[in-house]
Amino acid sequence: MERAERRDHGTTQITDARTSRSEDVKRRQMNYIGSMLLRTLCFVGAVVADGWLRWTLVAGAIFLPYVAVVLANAATRRRPEEMTPYVPEPHGALPAGDRRTS
Repeated sequence: MERAERRDHGTTQITDARTSRSEDVKRRQMNYIGSMLLRTLCFVGAVVADGWLRWTLVAGAIFLPYVAVVLANAATRRRPEEMTPYVPEPHGALPAGDRRTS
């Protein structure tokens, strides 16, 4: 345990690594598409609905693009989870071999 406490915390562990660029872009695109689908449903609902619900759906259709763009531009940052690093148990020196040559 003493060895793990002296470990340099400036090193990067695999759990500290960000997601790959392509995975991050794909996730953000899917979130944006989902938001735009919800916006489309708000427009269609505003045509069909009446009263306060219509105006709520119109407000949603107006403000969803802003929210979708902000969320789509937010990059993913992983937070390292609490974990104990692997520290191999120390082993003694190898026994001396036979120095005879064939």
